[in-house]
Amino acid sequence: MPEYLILLAQTHESFRKAELESVAAYEGVEVDLSHHDEQSPFLYVTLEDDDQARRLVRRSILSRAIYEVWGKADSEAALHEDVRARSSSEFDKYKTASFKFDFISFRGSRVKAEQRDIFESFDYLGFDGPIKMRNPEEIFAIIEDYKPSFHSNVDKPRLRHIFFGRFLAYSQRDVVDKFDLKKRRYIGTTSFDAELALISCNIALTGPGKIVYDPFAGTGSFLVAISHFGAMALGSDIDGRQIRGKKNRNITTNYHQYSLQNYFLDTFISDFTHNPIRASFKLDAIVCDPPYGVREGLKVLGSRDSERYAAGKPTVLENGDLSHLRPDYIPPKKPYHFDALLDDLLEFAARNLVDEGRLCCWMPTANEDYGQREIPAHSDLELISNCVQEFNRWSRRLLTYVRKVRVAGIQDSDRPRGKRVYLEEQFRDKYFRGFSEKPK
Repeated sequence: MPEYLILLAQTHESFRKAELESVAAYEGVEVDLSHHDEQSPFLYVTLEDDDQARRLVRRSILSRAIYEVWGKADSEAALHEDVRARSSSEFDKYKTASFKFDFISFRGSRVKAEQRDIFESFDYLGFDGPIKMRNPEEIFAIIEDYKPSFHSNVDKPRLRHIFFGRFLAYSQRDVVDKFDLKKRRYIGTTSFDAELALISCNIALTGPGKIVYDPFAGTGSFLVAISHFGAMALGSDIDGRQIRGKKNRNITTNYHQYSLQNYFLDTFISDFTHNPIRASFKLDAIVCDPPYGVREGLKVLGSRDSERYAAGKPTVLENGDLSHLRPDYIPPKKPYHFDALLDDLLEFAARNLVDEGRLCCWMPTANEDYGQREIPAHSDLELISNCVQEFNRWSRRLLTYVRKVRVAGIQDSDRPRGKRVYLEEQFRDKYFRGFSEKPK
């Protein structure tokens, strides 16, 4: 089978394999990614043909491009030998096509004169077509990988690997800039990073003909990402102020900004613990970032109630005074442990996802207790990936579950439910005390 090189983005490395596996599943492409190296931007794969190669990266956010391998080696001389041995039968196919050469280096560089000398060393290809720097019919790339240098001011980078191949396709990496929150018309303090929202939706297999739900929609970051991939987006939130937005800026404004109105189903106000979606209404995927009380800080209650509510003490809400709240805000009925919220989310997903539908949810973890903390589980859901974004003393993880195929004759109500033992101190409390300090 032909060999291809995927050029990967050097960001969110622990997400790259999960995203490519998800894209492969969505596109029906069989590929072995077990040798993926998080330290390297290069991933060699074998595929049936160029069409599969293009399909593998065309939805990807964490890939940059894919190339047909014409040769690879650990030196320039060995590269030319491999190109002749491996790809000489391909030369005549592109003899008259317009073309250009690209030069890409990782952990090293070449001056223009050196690059030109390397380009000219491929004169045996026999290409007679015109060289066009803009819109050529074919692009050929020389990609170099250098050994890391620990004394960059003294040691000259040493070549570890050099590749030559034909460009096939770019990924969707450019949409990260398009959806950048800095350019978005309506955002809030809880708006989720655009790149990670797109990655989450890719892993959730969102696409045309699907209904995808975010139960903690906020200002609609995931909704926009869901719709970008062609799925119908449905969202809800306990705080209707975020959904409604301001006078001239709201979720609908963002949909108009990106011309995605046709992929917006609706939003509604709902406390997730009393979700009105009936069990018979099946969803193709759920993508969300459940609230864990860091960015929002429970300020939706109003300053006079925030501290008392966070401490589990009575507030004026319990005495019926709602004058300081907007009419479309539904206050929680009782303090809600974040781990209990995750368990309820998994229960909802098991009930409302179609068979083999996916739940992608984010979970924060303090680095000090991740080994002790239990990843939420459900007998009807299979955890297929656990990607981590690391910060200083804490991380957040994108957990991806697949709804197992239902067994005929067994109802959800017949399945026994287990209870996890929750950590006494919640993540929010650890975050605000600085993790390293001892709890009071």
